[in-house]
Amino acid sequence: MLSYAVVIFAVAAVGGLVLAAHVLRNKFAPWALSLLHALLGAAGLVLLITLLVRGNAPQQVMIGFVLLLVAALGGFFLASFHARKKLPPKAVVVIHAGVAVAGFLTLASVLL
Repeated sequence: MLSYAVVIFAVAAVGGLVLAAHVLRNKFAPWALSLLHALLGAAGLVLLITLLVRGNAPQQVMIGFVLLLVAALGGFFLASFHARKKLPPKAVVVIHAGVAVAGFLTLASVLL
């Protein structure tokens, strides 16, 4: 199940790179891609919750989950700008991406 979550987060990350590139060039990101990015992130979090509830996950899975949950909260903050038709602060985009990458790498380290 962890493998599936990592793959889902990897696909979400590709979409996140496209979204971040738009914002960093002072352009609005495509709304459909934002929704897909959010849905993939949510699906990955649900898989991690399922894995954690079973009680047999390594500590790195919990750490990765917490980091990705924080990134998701940052994503909601970024989406609030999108909904108001305002560009979000670039620093928040970079922090969101950095926390998500840290969470992803923490999860991926379990598989290596």
